[in-house]
Amino acid sequence: MYRLKTEIEQLAAAVRRRWNRCPRAGIILGTGLGNLTDGVDVDTVIDYADLPHFPRATALGHTGRLVCGQLAGVDVVVMEGRFHFYEGHSLESITLPVRMMRELGAEFLFVSNASGGMNPNYHSGDIMLMDDHLNFMGSNPLCGHTDPALGPRFPDMCQPYDRGLLELAETIARRDNIRCHRGVYAAMTGPNYETRAEYRFLRKIGADVVGMSTVPEVIVAAQCGLKVLALSTVTNICLPDDLGRVGKMDVIHAAERAEPQLRHLVREVLFEASTQSIRPGVTQSS
Repeated sequence: MYRLKTEIEQLAAAVRRRWNRCPRAGIILGTGLGNLTDGVDVDTVIDYADLPHFPRATALGHTGRLVCGQLAGVDVVVMEGRFHFYEGHSLESITLPVRMMRELGAEFLFVSNASGGMNPNYHSGDIMLMDDHLNFMGSNPLCGHTDPALGPRFPDMCQPYDRGLLELAETIARRDNIRCHRGVYAAMTGPNYETRAEYRFLRKIGADVVGMSTVPEVIVAAQCGLKVLALSTVTNICLPDDLGRVGKMDVIHAAERAEPQLRHLVREVLFEASTQSIRPGVTQSS
């Protein structure tokens, strides 16, 4: 048996010893968005340090706990804090939690992040539903391992973000008056923010926002067969001809201000998705 498969099984077994339920969804919380767990009916909380093979969260604003319970009446496992390539973790380690969620039985993956907005129509505090992405991280989490038990060697990426979930999220956002866009996320390694020339380049090739996460997890989710909804909170505006300084605390505070709307959107989409059949390409009625 391949090493990675063994690690996934050991990690899932460690969670099951503390929480013997089958999650319908896994949720990964990004910068400044940890308060989403306030709406979870918590059964158990597991520190990352108590999970075998699990990396440690070192990024500012990432708590480093796995919260297991119910959100909107649906069994979920929630990561309070994710891992980043710039922290020195391998992409295999960064995406191990996604494989664990699938091993536990999850069908959906909800991912959130904070991003810099390059689309001139976006404002700080807006939410962008990720419709597609550009991978500029210089690597891929699928490199190296070929265990067929993990999924296809060459997973298709024509629709990594589930169309049914996207359309459901748009419907709910319109219904509940949440300012929401649908666009393309560019993933960079970080940890520095981009230069003016880099912002111009990314915007020219079709990116609407830029960040330092999410894409590795989504690639693995596609291989695993998870249905993905990724939501990016625009925390700062990155127009190259009017570019000001931005610090990490500015990003965190902006994400925290937008968090109640994102929390509402995730909860409503999860509830609706769990009570109806979500299939790629099928528009859900409002």
